Amino acid sequence: MSAPLFGLLLTGGHSRRMQRDKAALEYEGRTQLQRAMTLLQPMVSQLFVSVRSDQQQDPLRAGHAQIADRITDIGPIGGIHAALHGHPQAAWLVLAIDLPFLDAATLQQLIAARDPQRLATAFRSRFDGKPEPLCAIWEPHSRAAVDAWIAADNRCPRSFMMSHDILLLDLHNPRALDNINTSAEYLEALSAVTGGTASGTAPQAQASEPITLRVQYFAALRDQAGRSEETLTTQANTPRALFDELRALRGLQLRAEQLRVAINEDFAEWNQPLAAGDTVVFLPPVAGG
Repeated sequence: MSAPLFGLLLTGGHSRRMQRDKAALEYEGRTQLQRAMTLLQPMVSQLFVSVRSDQQQDPLRAGHAQIADRITDIGPIGGIHAALHGHPQAAWLVLAIDLPFLDAATLQQLIAARDPQRLATAFRSRFDGKPEPLCAIWEPHSRAAVDAWIAADNRCPRSFMMSHDILLLDLHNPRALDNINTSAEYLEALSAVTGGTASGTAPQAQASEPITLRVQYFAALRDQAGRSEETLTTQANTPRALFDELRALRGLQLRAEQLRVAINEDFAEWNQPLAAGDTVVFLPPVAGG
């Protein structure tokens, strides 16, 4: 009889290239963590978020069942190791948090093909044919091999899979495991997932030519952007598309729903067309009465 299948979302990375928490990136008004939780929840008996010890009280993660790393600073293999030790009776469907194109059909394909006799079941990368360890099922009897791998000062879960007995599958959806590591990749993924906008707003056609405009920041946005204003060239053709771009580029934490927008000193709608030379101001809520 197969071991019960638990789910593990790997959120313990430092996101150094992205320079902001990947779990908090938003698509269609939901964080990547919320999207992944919703996708994985029906597929597993129990679902956990993998965290570093210093992330346990983070508001984004605090409301979910957690498994904290037992060994620090060894990357994703540390989260897998902690899960295998925390619930040794379970198999683990392990997912990276930065997979915006992952769909239910891909997870169902993985689960249907699972081979409990192997150490793991995983997909082949569409780029190099090597195992994709961060969308994979790790069986409970892989624990000893993972322990030995770490004890030998190895860290790479892909190299682990290349060195051990696992089942490899071909992806039906070739983009399902494309991940994101930079702000530019996030912008591309945001456009592909949402049609160029966020939070469920209707897609807008991008400007045919880039435009240059000025953006001004006030209060909390000024602190988050690290500047009071800037001039930039963009293909965003509405304030909403521009703000989504700036959230990725500048790491802005407020959402559009919390702000008002003004164009050339007049309050504007989020879908109002932008033109070259405009001055756009995003206005955060004012504290106090």
